Amino acid sequence: MEDLLRAIPNLLRAAGDAEEVVEAAALVAWRRAAGEALREHAIPFRLYRKTLVVAVSDQTWQKQLAAMSGQLIFRINSLLGHAHVTYIEFRVDPDTVHAVRAKLREHEVDLARQERRARLLARPLDRAATQIKDDDLRRRFLLAAGSYLGASEKIRE
Repeated sequence: MEDLLRAIPNLLRAAGDAEEVVEAAALVAWRRAAGEALREHAIPFRLYRKTLVVAVSDQTWQKQLAAMSGQLIFRINSLLGHAHVTYIEFRVDPDTVHAVRAKLREHEVDLARQERRARLLARPLDRAATQIKDDDLRRRFLLAAGSYLGASEKIRE
């Protein structure tokens, strides 16, 4: 993920700052700038003329985030490598926030299910994987191997 974030400024330049690409990058940058704590309460959904529109669940979140908007704009633009966002409009839209929250939870459940299955399938590789000293790399190796074995199983069926 870090590599992707570092590549954003180059991607934007390569795309000639195309509106759709800038918008997609701004939404990704928002998620990173806002962090996990805000992810369920503030949902970015549009970039229009350098204004990032973010749905929030209520007026309390709207006021709190408006007070932080200067910091958020700075972080977003730092990730984008250029001042693509000059203002953030926080709109009270609980329906959008709840819908995205539900999708996020569903996605997290699916990922957890896939990870459990991949770990089960990769269990025979556990001993070999212990030679990988980096914990994160070992975990990724086992998940990739399990996913591959799962896909191979489906092909044989």
